[in-house]
Amino acid sequence: MKITIVGRKVNLRNNFKELAERKLSKFNRIFDEDAEATVTVTVERNRQTVEITIKQRGMIYRAEETSMEMNEALDHVISALGRQIRRNKTRLERAKKVSPDIDFPDALYDEPDEEIQVARVKHFNVKVMTPEEAILQMNMLGHQFFLFRDDATGEINVVYRRKNGDYGLLVPESK
Repeated sequence: MKITIVGRKVNLRNNFKELAERKLSKFNRIFDEDAEATVTVTVERNRQTVEITIKQRGMIYRAEETSMEMNEALDHVISALGRQIRRNKTRLERAKKVSPDIDFPDALYDEPDEEIQVARVKHFNVKVMTPEEAILQMNMLGHQFFLFRDDATGEINVVYRRKNGDYGLLVPESK
């Protein structure tokens, strides 16, 4: 797995980089050599946020944690990634095309398997609007996300509310 470590508003020490690489190495048995992991550390006031994104063959695992201590946030984010990987074990096995007896680290078995179940299906018209109009509509409905057709591109997009209160925009990428 290729690991990239980025510091925003902070100069990262070598011992933190080594610790992050060592903790991520427990996932080497699960991901291929071509998997890409990005560790982003952001420091704002007295909060330190560690975000890890692992990409492999179209699958993306992402976790983010904020804490007073950078190492504590790293521990929490590694645990969260482990839980995600455990929950999605069968999908990962299909993507990797290996047998189901893949050797997952014992630390990943702390949660029982969950069955994915669609609780509700909702149909609605996708309206043409700007991202700003979509955000207003989302806020009026009290939702966390809103699907719309962008008036400039005609593509289906999604606006969503981020944990910090900002908004995000998901735009499809054509390859």
